[in-house]
Amino acid sequence: MRAATAITTLLAASLTALAAHAEPVKIGVAAPLSGPSALLGEQVKAGAQLAAAKGKASLVVADDRCTAEGGAKAAQSFVDAKVSVATGFLCTEAAEAALPVLKNANIPVITVGVRTDSLTDLRDKTGWQVFRLGPRGDGERNAAASILTRLWNDELFAIVDDGTIYGRELAESFRASAEQVGLKPVFFDTYRPQLDNQVALIGRLRKAGATHVFVGGDGEDIAVMGRDAASLGVDIVFAGGETLRSADRAVPPAEGTLMIAPPEWPAFASPEVRATFEAAKTVTDGYGLPGYAAVEIASAAARLASSNGKPVADALTGRAFDTAIGKIRFDAKGDLAENPFRLFRFDGTNYLPVETQ
Repeated sequence: MRAATAITTLLAASLTALAAHAEPVKIGVAAPLSGPSALLGEQVKAGAQLAAAKGKASLVVADDRCTAEGGAKAAQSFVDAKVSVATGFLCTEAAEAALPVLKNANIPVITVGVRTDSLTDLRDKTGWQVFRLGPRGDGERNAAASILTRLWNDELFAIVDDGTIYGRELAESFRASAEQVGLKPVFFDTYRPQLDNQVALIGRLRKAGATHVFVGGDGEDIAVMGRDAASLGVDIVFAGGETLRSADRAVPPAEGTLMIAPPEWPAFASPEVRATFEAAKTVTDGYGLPGYAAVEIASAAARLASSNGKPVADALTGRAFDTAIGKIRFDAKGDLAENPFRLFRFDGTNYLPVETQ
């Protein structure tokens, strides 16, 4: 019995030693490290390197230059290096050129910035093993329609857009969703964007009796509308998309302005993760944290797949991963299982999250 116990102890110690000396997971990171998007690419790279150092992963970094040619070359370098998972890819052109190459090598991809809907919508047709860490292109429209039709169910609301493809799609999506639940705007029109004032528009909104207005357009235009409504003594709540977050604050948004946008990822980072970025003198803004999270997920999925003898793509589907930006779960198509767009309200200084449940 003592001999059997000794053998068991020795075997356990051997397995522990093997695990400790196991080769790190090899992960590809594709990002634009040259050209006009190089700053964003460096953010992805920096975040990925910090996660790799913590998770004992080995990185193969490639410059995809945000071009089809660069994406294909990056993919081939990952195939040659025999990576388990590829991450990164901020641009549609690079990702779409890389995916066929990686598909043939059975290498799944976790993109951090491509919003193009077809990337995952055509999964059954293309066979691409792609998982999207960022929102879909229609995520903003769907969230605005879902949130505001509930929030403004008993309000006199108007819908205006600036005539651009972005603005019109955002406005039309909200109007169609509202009509499906029996709601009709009191005013629907296209406004002239980038004017010094929107007094004429405010007058028409007041005449229509609108108390809430959804704007498909630029954040600066929404801020001007809020300023002019206040100056005319018209009490209107304005709402818009994520352009409000990046708007030039020459004219600040009116207090109470509503924004549909994804959360700012630094707010999700734990003190430990923030300290890791600070120690490396790297900011958590931009694509740093998504780049970090992509490597966290890739490493966890690759190790899980190795332990159960299944493809990495299987390990990425339908499972929650704890990451630097919170719990992440992909649906059967490879999109985020939960739309990241949320409702925020401007308090005069910052956009604060609003509970909509």
